[in-house]
Amino acid sequence: MSKTFLGQLISEAMAVFIVIAFGDSVAAMYTLYTPSPYQQAYWGVCIAWGLAVTISIYTTASVSGCHGNPAVTLALAIYRGFSWRKVIPYCLAQVTGAFLGAAIVYVLFSPVIDNFNLTNHLTRAGGGAAGVFFTHPGLAITPMHAFGDEIILTAFLIFGIFAITEQYNEMAPGANAGALMIGFLVALIGASMGYLEAWALNPARDFGPRLFCFFMGWGPSALPSPQSYWWIPIVAPLIGALVGGGIYQLLIRPFLPARQKALLDALKA
Repeated sequence: MSKTFLGQLISEAMAVFIVIAFGDSVAAMYTLYTPSPYQQAYWGVCIAWGLAVTISIYTTASVSGCHGNPAVTLALAIYRGFSWRKVIPYCLAQVTGAFLGAAIVYVLFSPVIDNFNLTNHLTRAGGGAAGVFFTHPGLAITPMHAFGDEIILTAFLIFGIFAITEQYNEMAPGANAGALMIGFLVALIGASMGYLEAWALNPARDFGPRLFCFFMGWGPSALPSPQSYWWIPIVAPLIGALVGGGIYQLLIRPFLPARQKALLDALKA
């Protein structure tokens, strides 16, 4: 393994570590405290997740591109020429970063988690405080409905990322503002659709903390989880990446004036 590639894997792990360290911490603030500082200000939760994504991009994108999400990595490999040789190592690094991010959140909040479960007569094995770390269906949402939801939500995410980062999109954010816009996109998805099943959008974001919790006492409530839900936040976002990226590549990119001009200039050259 080259030093450059090793640095890219470390960068991907660090990107997801940052997202989970801040994202799961705000989930802990939302879940564990009574009254919750976010109970009547859910937008604050969404902004915190979005800013965590923004910071992760600003700190790691120069090294690895900051995919920070196996769904993004897959979409870039299929539609944007990212090396297939790097896909699985990138995904493993992202899951590792999520696992370690969950560990930091646990170090910070474990006394509060224990107090929450004790006060509410819950146990880790029964799923007490699990919402701090990983996702689950919301009100009236079945696992299979959640499967469809996550395809749609992730399709919006990838569609938006492709638009924001498109070299021929003359309306894309300039300079280094793309990271901020991607963060706002994540926050927007959470604010508008997040209560459905906590907007996983990212297989590593869900599976890494879920795996950590499996070893820290949550056991079957984490894996396989009630109704064997664990695989849905993995598979559905990957399908959503194909859908969202494909829609952008088919319905938007071919018609961008700057791209059409570049193709025409290339033919004249």
